[in-house]
Amino acid sequence: MERINYSSGAKWEDIVGYSRAVKVGNIIEVTGTVAVDENNNLVGENDAYEQTRFIIQKIEKVLQNAGASLNDIVRTRMFVTDIARWEEYGKAHGEFFKNIKPCTSMIEVKGLIAPEYLIEIEATAIIN
Repeated sequence: MERINYSSGAKWEDIVGYSRAVKVGNIIEVTGTVAVDENNNLVGENDAYEQTRFIIQKIEKVLQNAGASLNDIVRTRMFVTDIARWEEYGKAHGEFFKNIKPCTSMIEVKGLIAPEYLIEIEATAIIN
């Protein structure tokens, strides 16, 4: 099966050795995504809802580049720094996935790569 790597151009991709997304056959894995824009600026400072919305929109863009959409997502994994804010993360997630209903996990972690990131999301999509 053919493997296609999708890059965001982030400096960390070469340092750490990863891709923004990887497509093998009809499966697309999207790497952990945080709320930074194309200029490496934080989006939604201390706003769990806004960070979640931005991340899902960022995931949607890479899926579109790979020939998929949010409708193809079968799993999301949310790594959060404060599980007490679950309703803020959940509200944003629900706005996109209310009807899609992928499998999902919300896991509290000690920290992410930078303290201003409140959430990091991974996704798996399968194209029909």
